[in-house]
Amino acid sequence: MDILLLPFPPVAAFVSTIEFCVFSEIIYSWVFNEFPSFVAEDSRRFISQETGNLYISKVQTSDVGSYICLVKNTVTNARVLSPPTPLTLRNDGKLQYEPKIEVHFPFTVTAAKGTTVKMECFALGNPVPTITWMKVNGYIPSKSRLRKSQAVLEIPNVQLDDAGIYECRAENSRGKNSFRGQLQVYTYPHWVEKLNDTQLDSGSPLRWECKATGKPRPTYRWLKNGVPLLLQVLLVTLACSRVILSDAGMYQCLAENKYGAIYASAELKILASAPTFALNQLKKTIIVTKGQEVVIECKPQGSPKPTISWKKGDKAVRENKRIAILPDGSLRILNASKSDEGKYVCQGENVFGSAEIIASISVKEPTRIELTPKRTELTVGESIVLNCKAIHDASLDVTFYWTLKGQPIDFQKEGGHFESIRAVTSSADLMIRNILLMHAGRYGCRVQTTADSVSDEAELLVRGPPGPPGIVIVEEITDSTATLSWSPAADNHSPISSYNLQARSPFSLGWQTVKTVPEIITGDMESAMAVDLNPWVEYEFRVVATNPIGTGDPSTPSRMIRTNEAVPKTAPTNVSGRSGRRHELVIAWEPVSEEFQNGEGFGYIVAFRPNGTRGWKEKMVTSSEASKFIYRDESVPPLTPFEVKVGVYNNKGDGPFSQIVVICSAEGEPSAAPTDVKATSVSVSEILVAWKHIKESLGRPQGFEIGYWKDMEQEDAAETVKTRGNESSIILTGLEGNTLYHFTVRAYNGAGYGPPSSEVSATTKKSPPSQAPNNLRWEQQGSQLSLGWEPVRPLANESEVMGYKVSVSLLS
Repeated sequence: MDILLLPFPPVAAFVSTIEFCVFSEIIYSWVFNEFPSFVAEDSRRFISQETGNLYISKVQTSDVGSYICLVKNTVTNARVLSPPTPLTLRNDGKLQYEPKIEVHFPFTVTAAKGTTVKMECFALGNPVPTITWMKVNGYIPSKSRLRKSQAVLEIPNVQLDDAGIYECRAENSRGKNSFRGQLQVYTYPHWVEKLNDTQLDSGSPLRWECKATGKPRPTYRWLKNGVPLLLQVLLVTLACSRVILSDAGMYQCLAENKYGAIYASAELKILASAPTFALNQLKKTIIVTKGQEVVIECKPQGSPKPTISWKKGDKAVRENKRIAILPDGSLRILNASKSDEGKYVCQGENVFGSAEIIASISVKEPTRIELTPKRTELTVGESIVLNCKAIHDASLDVTFYWTLKGQPIDFQKEGGHFESIRAVTSSADLMIRNILLMHAGRYGCRVQTTADSVSDEAELLVRGPPGPPGIVIVEEITDSTATLSWSPAADNHSPISSYNLQARSPFSLGWQTVKTVPEIITGDMESAMAVDLNPWVEYEFRVVATNPIGTGDPSTPSRMIRTNEAVPKTAPTNVSGRSGRRHELVIAWEPVSEEFQNGEGFGYIVAFRPNGTRGWKEKMVTSSEASKFIYRDESVPPLTPFEVKVGVYNNKGDGPFSQIVVICSAEGEPSAAPTDVKATSVSVSEILVAWKHIKESLGRPQGFEIGYWKDMEQEDAAETVKTRGNESSIILTGLEGNTLYHFTVRAYNGAGYGPPSSEVSATTKKSPPSQAPNNLRWEQQGSQLSLGWEPVRPLANESEVMGYKVSVSLLS
């Protein structure tokens, strides 16, 4: 069984209250039993947003209940509820039947371009029908969306090509049904070509076009000053063969179709005036030289456009091969001569009047120029003067301009290299001092008069040191050589005599010249081999060219390369012994620089043997930065002489050993304790500790360590102070006053510490009196001053008063 629930009459009453709102949109929903339990739409249940009806296909027991229609205005958010509608289930319905389309879109759907179209289609049936959509003779747009279990086809941003016949099809196992309707897309008129304000001379033709697009195609109407023009045919174009003053005004073009209208406006101005030369004045006298072309402009303003006529003196100008009146009214004279001198009158005339303008032509002898010297070769650092001489009509002023390579010379920005000198009216000099390579090129001198302009050029060739060679390429690498090639350097007009190769590594001080094969690289060579390089070192190379004038700038450095590995060739230096502990042999050396390690896996081979024996004992030291090796053997007596040498190795093999040197094993720690140790209190915080040197010992003392601690402390907590060398006493400071301290002294050296001396003790002195004298009295008699005070009585932990100190200060 199927069911249809209608929202009326409450909806009708609600709609009537919002008829004033053109842009209102109503949303329908249904409440099931009680608010806010809303009916959920699916393939079985559908709410039409066109009518508000609720459709239920194949009613089920769960659908039984009370239904209320809720209508909402999205603009005002107002809501209206219908009375409840009960739904009960009967058992007398058909069991199964074919689909019946209850909701469908109109036979004709119209939509504006760019809007969203929604078409509804829902069918009742049992089993529940399936809804599908198609476009007849086309495809449904890919941007389309199917909503509400395919009951709504939504096409956003609809375009003209989306128009067509759409079909909704409902189908179940009992049959199928369909509905077709046409989607028509319209567009409002839109301007393609608008009118523009126009200004015409009286009598000129007018042609105005205004074009618009739209669907349906727009029609056009014309208005003048708001009044429709009575034209025989309503066309896109408004034309007039000859405009008159009464045609001036504000015009409108109206393009419209059934969906809208648009306007375009423009003003037509008609000009009518007598000719005038007020805005196009001429020089009273035009000065030219013989053989020149001269053009006298004649451009009067007027409406309609004036006709032009020319006279020379009182006679009309006759056109010929030399003399012509141009289309714009100007007079052109070719190959001017003395016979062309005189007054020329240009007259402009139209229906409103006439006007004329007068100009005189004066023909002078042409200016000539001489620039010397024409071609000069100089060397960098030299100077030269270029002379520019003008032969011209004496009545004309001349101005000189200088250029280099076609560009004006800026005398203020050229670092003092250029100076313009003009000693006489008809001549100018260009002084070029301390010439550089960049100053080579063609120099121009231009002479400007009021009648003509002439120029001449001279070439300056500058010889200098070579330019930088081209890119440097490393072609082949060994452990000590690199084969290089480069592009030739510019010789700057002096042949290159030789090239030098330079190299830079992380270990060099800047760029260094390297040895090469061949030893001398001549100027015609473009490759050479750098030799005597260090293996396994990163190098950059550059090339420098030299010619008889000097050495040029270096090339751009080559890419960084690393030479191949090789066996080390450099042995460690400054091999010697160092102090150590008993039974140790300490061997030290100067590490080999990374520059000479020649490869990876670099290390040292330390060889040693007791003096007078034959076999060497060797030990490997794998750190390339190591600078010493300690060999410990309990059987080695102190100060035993050894022969030692230190070699090198890397992944390629073993390198050389250093020269053999003789060193001794470490001496023993001191074996005797200092004697005659004494401790004497010096002050409240100082005690002097003194001792006698050790006379005999297995190890020579390097100094002494004094340990001290308070009477109430353990010896393990003693503080220590060290001396160095042959000192035999020390004053300990920073001690507490009136405190008993205990002291021991022991010798030490690189092998360790000797036995401590016998313990001695001393007590620091008491603190000085903390109280100042009281009841200070004084009496002055002449130059004598008598003072008196009460004696100070020290506290129990303070020392006795031995005297008083009197301080006197002079007040200004």
